[in-house]
Amino acid sequence: MARIEARFAALKREGRAAFVAYVMAGDPDAETSLAILTGLPGAGADLIELGLPFSDPMADGPPIQRAARRALAGGMTTAGALNLAARFRRTDTATPIVAMGYLNPILSQGVEAFARAAAGAGVDGLIVVDCPPEEAGRLAGALEAEGVALVALATPTTGEARLAIVARRARGFLYYVSVAGVTGALEADAEAIAPAVARARAACGLPIAVGFGIRTPERAAQVARMADAVVVGSALVDCIEAAIAQKRDPAAKLLETAAKLAHAVRSARVDES
Repeated sequence: MARIEARFAALKREGRAAFVAYVMAGDPDAETSLAILTGLPGAGADLIELGLPFSDPMADGPPIQRAARRALAGGMTTAGALNLAARFRRTDTATPIVAMGYLNPILSQGVEAFARAAAGAGVDGLIVVDCPPEEAGRLAGALEAEGVALVALATPTTGEARLAIVARRARGFLYYVSVAGVTGALEADAEAIAPAVARARAACGLPIAVGFGIRTPERAAQVARMADAVVVGSALVDCIEAAIAQKRDPAAKLLETAAKLAHAVRSARVDES
């Protein structure tokens, strides 16, 4: 959690938004995945969101579903994903890692055991998309005891009363899901995001990251002018599928795309002024 807070504080001083790159652990295999992780900070990622592969990713659209299937077919597990994070930490002690997954594998391992393993691997935060705040008490407590932030989510359909509940649970930053749907299916409405971000920020006082529906540098720049962080996932995991089909290096293709998105986010407010 300390790394997340330090990174957002530094970016606030710089006057820019964060670029958050989502990748699926183990896609297409463990070693390529590690190469991608270690290359992302150099490509401009300020935070990394590391997907924990799961067989029924209900919040994810086809690109990330396929990424999860590739990772699982290659033998990746939740423990394997945390091992990738630990290997990344051997050479990078500054870039925050936020794991993103589903509740079933965490409950199977046991929330306290998972929290200890995540912290030991150098994970700074956790997003669990199918764990509502009303049911998150035990998990949140276990993570907080280990210094790991449970990152809360809000959506376009989150009303004022529920936003207050979400805000009380939020740690590290709040993730605003910009579209009502799964990842990669719809494009974010930039005009609608600004008031939603302002409302979420007022409710929790934390940085607001916006994700879902951001696929191009142009849209990433638009969102970066109003949010504290821009999360891109489907557009990056698509690079792996395309590289496999073209018999190219998946890591190189993904990092090239990440660099373009990072540049758009980093220069958004400069261009605006």
